[in-house]
Amino acid sequence: MLIVMHQSATKEHIDKVVKAIESRNYQARPLPGGERVAIGVLYNKGAVDASMFSGMPGVKDVIAVTRPYKLVSRELKHDDTVIQVGNVKIGGNHFVIMAGPCAIESEDQALTIAEQVVKKGAQIFRGGAYKPRTSPYSFQGLGEEGLKIMARVREKTGMPVITEVMDLQTFDVVEAYADIVQIGTRNMQNFSLLRRAGQSKKPVFLKRGMAATIDEWLMAAEYILEGGNTNVILCERGVRTFVNHSRNTLDISAVPVVKQESHLPIIMDPSHAGGHREQVIPLSRASVAVGAHGLMVEVHHDPDNAMSDGAQSLYPDQFEHLCKQVHAIRQAMNPDMGSQKK
Repeated sequence: MLIVMHQSATKEHIDKVVKAIESRNYQARPLPGGERVAIGVLYNKGAVDASMFSGMPGVKDVIAVTRPYKLVSRELKHDDTVIQVGNVKIGGNHFVIMAGPCAIESEDQALTIAEQVVKKGAQIFRGGAYKPRTSPYSFQGLGEEGLKIMARVREKTGMPVITEVMDLQTFDVVEAYADIVQIGTRNMQNFSLLRRAGQSKKPVFLKRGMAATIDEWLMAAEYILEGGNTNVILCERGVRTFVNHSRNTLDISAVPVVKQESHLPIIMDPSHAGGHREQVIPLSRASVAVGAHGLMVEVHHDPDNAMSDGAQSLYPDQFEHLCKQVHAIRQAMNPDMGSQKK
């Protein structure tokens, strides 16, 4: 249930509504908006009698929330969530490009790529310090040394950095170095990790599971918001289907559905979806055309010798073409749209 307060409602009115909710053993979650405050009612085990709140001073309306996810739902929060990371905004009318290698291999490799992508249009640097690999014999990442290298990338280029957390044991150290903490597809329903992410002060980048429905994905995000962290970014990275011409199938339709259902920003990862370099730019164009809030793209200066995912990594010049094309598409769609193109 959502209790919408009048614009003229005072703090005393809001506090009384919160107290009335909590007196019935529910949880109250005030949600400040652009014009007025709304208060979400959580942990009710059935329908809530609207008459208990509709007559209280300062209450404008009482609305039933029909979705199983509450805090991520656009029913509970109508306005788009916009997340500030350094000088970069994610969500709403803003568009962001995250770029970098799949894995951090060395300081020289990371800085070489970072200096290229920041010049060509990236606002956030991506890279893996801990790598979830299908084979135990594959490169597993540099661990904390990789995180230290990413911190030096941020220091040298000014770009915020995003990297994946694998488990509870490494969450603290990843959180200490990263500007955005990524939860990968294999961990989308790792509920202990989601609850820990809910306690984090850093934005969380939640990738869709490789066989997850949109409802399951949004419910995973609900775990994080329920824990108190409202800065969640969703990422569609392709789902597993019967095809073999691409690594995964990028679910373009997820963008309008998620934007209708949720206020959270949604980013597309065409690199992991396509799995082949030649598919990344076309999938990026489609992602922008359908209204995604940004892209996460793998770029490597020497992909033939990359230690992870070289076949889907763009060369820096290809990345520059991608940036020019997607910004042209955005401009054609709506000349008044906000952009963070450098």
